[in-house]
Amino acid sequence: MGSQKTFLIVGGGLVGLATAYRLLERFPQANVTLLEKESAVGAHQSTHNSGVLHAGLYYAPGSAKAKLAVAGIQQMTKFCRAEGIPHEICGKLVVAVTSEELPRLDELLRRGIANGLQRLRKIDASEMRKIEPYVNGIAAVHVPEEGIVDYRQVCDRLAFRVQERGGRIVTDAKVARLERKTDNWVASTTQEEFNGNFLINCAGLQCDLVAKLAGEQRDIRIVPFRGEYYYLKPEAQYLVKNLIYPVPNPQFPFLGVHFTRMIQGGVEAGPNAVLAFAREGYQLTNFDTRDMLDTLFFPGLWRFLRKYPTMACTELIQSCSKAHFCRALQRLVPDIRTVDLALGGAGVRAQAMKPSGDFVDDFHLVIRQDALHVLNAPSPAATASLAIGQYIVNQLPN
Repeated sequence: MGSQKTFLIVGGGLVGLATAYRLLERFPQANVTLLEKESAVGAHQSTHNSGVLHAGLYYAPGSAKAKLAVAGIQQMTKFCRAEGIPHEICGKLVVAVTSEELPRLDELLRRGIANGLQRLRKIDASEMRKIEPYVNGIAAVHVPEEGIVDYRQVCDRLAFRVQERGGRIVTDAKVARLERKTDNWVASTTQEEFNGNFLINCAGLQCDLVAKLAGEQRDIRIVPFRGEYYYLKPEAQYLVKNLIYPVPNPQFPFLGVHFTRMIQGGVEAGPNAVLAFAREGYQLTNFDTRDMLDTLFFPGLWRFLRKYPTMACTELIQSCSKAHFCRALQRLVPDIRTVDLALGGAGVRAQAMKPSGDFVDDFHLVIRQDALHVLNAPSPAATASLAIGQYIVNQLPN
């Protein structure tokens, strides 16, 4: 197939890069062109995250998330070792603060074991504090396989390997139009036109809009949620050794502030989750009229807000008030003070939402005879990107 077909990949984040990498691994003679609208690859979700290597603890056994996370962390750590990319398997604590959270903690342990994680264990408060002396809680699950990594370097090395294998990466090439002409896709970009027999849409925050350009119905809409972080000031970094996470709310598993020691040094705290006024709106003041109207005219958003007004208000208050944000952090590490926090960065999550207002929880691909669209690739997509790329290549029609 690779020697007969030419491939157009839209989106130069980790999933797009890993897909190009796996394509050229499987089909060394393939003609692969990756189009990225920014001036560099990995400009958005791939490098605006916590930098965590997720092992697959949270995800329902048998789900694509679970399978790809478990395979993905193995593939990612192998790639990092081979490429000399900074990473560390430092372990993580998922902490239950109240007795009401204990059944959910036990469920996480069950899921992790079912997903094949190794050396998982439930520990009591005294054991927990041997690992994280300043943590607050009554029990925890210790996940020794989780770690941290420099995803910026992962993106750059993947791009280098793709080009080394003969793939073409074109930056500053925003796709404005996609047309199907006989057996060929024609992508009109801000640079020039590009051709390919098979289209792979890995456009992340823009994936539903790219799918629309290719003639797909937008039954699922990307709703952008900004996640804001604080850094612990140097004098407070002793409070966190590695990774401290809360027991997630099963309705909103991506909510809940946590602590992450970063591979470059320092400790990050967050994120919250608030509606962004632009798909790439990393600041509260970032506003894109097209993006905002697209979100506001989507019925699913209003159904979501009607279902979960308390959650939406809580996250908004934490965004506006450093003191409220600090109180959320103190639930896990009580010694944190507001003065210990310095404003950090932010990321925007491409949350796929149904018209009903429900989130699309698992990875979601739409596969056609001449195209494949990745319409939902939430966390752990960064960790699992190489496994996702391999999975995408395996789905290609003969």
